[in-house]
Amino acid sequence: MALVKDNILLQCIRGSLGDQLTIYERNGQIIIAKKRGPSKNKPTIKQLEARYKMKIAAAYALAILEDPELKAYYKSLAGPGQNAYNMAVKDAYKSPEVQNIRFEEETVIVTAKDEFRVAAVEIRVVNKVGNIQERGNAVLSRNGVDWHYKATSLPPGGKVIIVAVDLPGNETVKELSIGG
Repeated sequence: MALVKDNILLQCIRGSLGDQLTIYERNGQIIIAKKRGPSKNKPTIKQLEARYKMKIAAAYALAILEDPELKAYYKSLAGPGQNAYNMAVKDAYKSPEVQNIRFEEETVIVTAKDEFRVAAVEIRVVNKVGNIQERGNAVLSRNGVDWHYKATSLPPGGKVIIVAVDLPGNETVKELSIGG
């Protein structure tokens, strides 16, 4: 790879030269690199999964470009050399993280984070037989990471199922048993 400085001939050229070189611009700099060809190796299961995940992320990113509000949100997070599309792909590629679940009397408090934004946290209270006793959406607290859900009751021997969802719809599910 070579960086080109002050070359009038290469200021307007982009693309491949035969099977040898590729000329492109990145962050305002012109780069000349050896042209890469397709791999001759069969893709691994992990590579196929990554390709599928990227395909879904790219489809989400294209869809958000049609929504002016979401496009503006992602564009506001973009750094130098990035755009709303890049940020949307990055967001769609990673699921939110449920970091902590705790109880304060009948209130379930969930700490959930995402590099961009957690859109919703749903709480399901399940009794010890396995039936859903109640469900509902938690409310985001002022600190921006804790979500609160006031349950009518937390049955001993049951469990609480937490579903954290980010803007692209990626879900993270965690369960916590209720003592008793």
